[in-house]
Amino acid sequence: MGRRVVVTGMGVVTPLGCDVDQCWQRVTAGESGIRPLTLLDVSDLRVNFGGEVQNWDPQGYIDAKELNRIDRFSQFAVVAGIDAVRHSKIDFSGDTSRMGVVLGSGIGGLITIEEQVVRLNAKGPNRVSALTIPKLMLNAGGGNLAIHFGLRGPNYSIATACASASNAMGNSLDHIRSGMCDVVITGGAEAAITRIGLSAFQNMRALSTQSEEPAKASRPFDANRDGFVFAEGAGVLVFEELEFARQRGATILAEVLGFGTTCDAGHITQPDEHGAGAAAAMTAALENAGLPPDAVDYINAHGTSTPLGDVAETKAIKSVFGDHAYRLSISSTKSQLGHSLGASGGIELILTIKAILNGLVPPTINLENPDPECDLDYTPNQARRRDVRIAMSNSFGFGGHNASLIVGQFVG
Repeated sequence: MGRRVVVTGMGVVTPLGCDVDQCWQRVTAGESGIRPLTLLDVSDLRVNFGGEVQNWDPQGYIDAKELNRIDRFSQFAVVAGIDAVRHSKIDFSGDTSRMGVVLGSGIGGLITIEEQVVRLNAKGPNRVSALTIPKLMLNAGGGNLAIHFGLRGPNYSIATACASASNAMGNSLDHIRSGMCDVVITGGAEAAITRIGLSAFQNMRALSTQSEEPAKASRPFDANRDGFVFAEGAGVLVFEELEFARQRGATILAEVLGFGTTCDAGHITQPDEHGAGAAAAMTAALENAGLPPDAVDYINAHGTSTPLGDVAETKAIKSVFGDHAYRLSISSTKSQLGHSLGASGGIELILTIKAILNGLVPPTINLENPDPECDLDYTPNQARRRDVRIAMSNSFGFGGHNASLIVGQFVG
């Protein structure tokens, strides 16, 4: 076997907390992080709720002087990254030329873009901040994280919409397997809840408008779903080559077994109605891992709560797994956390690993009236005990991007 890749650290920023264990406990308890929005004026918008990170305070992680120089999405990336590194107990004081950062973000510094366009129009070009570009650029999260730790290996960011974090993690797996890196900090971050972001998504009819009960608006695979719930956050992991991790005495949380990525090459926002591209990504991940379909116990589904997407993913799972599809445990943790776009894959891979570590499948909450076309076991409303040895995490994005990752219990 070639170079094996393991996970040794994890960090999150989510609407249900900025601690991995706390977030896991609240997700598996069926709590919802979806609430009326307070970050911005939503009085004239049809959608006035979402998955907002509450009481955000990065002090203790980022110097107060630096905070104004870093967009909110980069702050999320840095804080989740620092927590993941602390969790891994890795020491970056030596040679870091084989240690990199690969992060994903679908949109990047949209808050900064909106703020500076408003300033431009109100006060003129000379009042646009000189920090605008360093704050808005998509690679700012990874760049700031590398600067914080002094990591001199590969550093870049990936934008494949809602598959961004998963593509970043897949590339990180490849970098370690190939021998380019020994350690990669990877995952994704997003903070795009702005007036322009909300207005654009609501006007393309992508968002749920069930504002009467925001906590019930994200309802993947339910017949009454009407769109995704906009959220923000970050999920960052430390990937290491197995022998490197062993030599430093690291605690190994899980092994990264496989990755697959494809493109629908069809519609810029709608998924292939049969889930062909998604199925191809899952198949590629299984082949990359050297596993048969019936080896998988659990799938953390992309499951955004959109009418088309949930049916397409269900069809894709059936086409890949055959009869075993009905024996799988499946859930969408977007029902609790909403959809954090390019960050979602990182957060969800962390929750997938927690499912393996705890032998517990998180629920799909708000699944009260199942869609007849979505007839698999989505773990409705209650977490369920199950020995999860091997699990898959799916991420599919606008542009037709599909990415699937497979992780498993570490077996020495």
